Amino acid sequence: MCPTIDTTPWSTLTLEVHPMRRALAFLTVGTLGATLVYRILLYERVRDWGARPDEVARRLPGDDLLADAAMVSTRAITIDAPASAIWPWLIQMGPGRAGAYTYDWIENLFGLDMHSADEIVPQWQSMQVGDTWRLGKDQALRAEIVEPGQALVVRSQDGGWVWAFVLAPEGEATRLLSRNRMVVKGGALAHLAMTYLMVPGSLVMERKMLLGIRNRAEKLAREHPEGERPIAAGPGPAAAPGPAEPGGLVAGPRLGHAGR
Repeated sequence: MCPTIDTTPWSTLTLEVHPMRRALAFLTVGTLGATLVYRILLYERVRDWGARPDEVARRLPGDDLLADAAMVSTRAITIDAPASAIWPWLIQMGPGRAGAYTYDWIENLFGLDMHSADEIVPQWQSMQVGDTWRLGKDQALRAEIVEPGQALVVRSQDGGWVWAFVLAPEGEATRLLSRNRMVVKGGALAHLAMTYLMVPGSLVMERKMLLGIRNRAEKLAREHPEGERPIAAGPGPAAAPGPAEPGGLVAGPRLGHAGR
């Protein structure tokens, strides 16, 4: 008996694909598409949230502390208050101090001892070059530039991270700029993690922080107009450095630590 030859045209043949394989194919294509859209259309907006092109390009205090950074982000917000109503909130930031005005529960998952303050605490209104914010047991950020009412810049112990806060007056309002400069170690995989995980993840925290500072500063400016605003405590008399509480500020000369 002669074999039967299937003469069905190729155009009418259908391929039976296992549902799991079909789902995996759709997931792969979708992921690649989303990755391309994020990298081409959204990455710079996420990295430089709120900042204008001139602010992204502007040279800021602390840039020369890490000139060859692999990743630089500049985020910004307009605050309807003078710099004098914003600076007290910046200078008292830190673990074991006034926190970072962001999602404390996330910060504290990493043992950072963050408790965001809703008031200006006189004991935490003093900081000078050389003082450090302790980030757990093995890491710290050292104050490199402290220009009251203008700029606060800190740098990690290993020199691979520089974080600058800059106040730029605009009429009766103020622009608060937050710039992070980072070294990325570990090759291509580390760069991918920075681009697709760290940058968007940091926006969640930093956006909350900038909004938190804005809300606190604007409330202070409304309730205490210039001339009636609470006076922040100065650095005080000379004192020998003392040990810091866990997660707190390690003081340089003339600065004591106040814990909660």
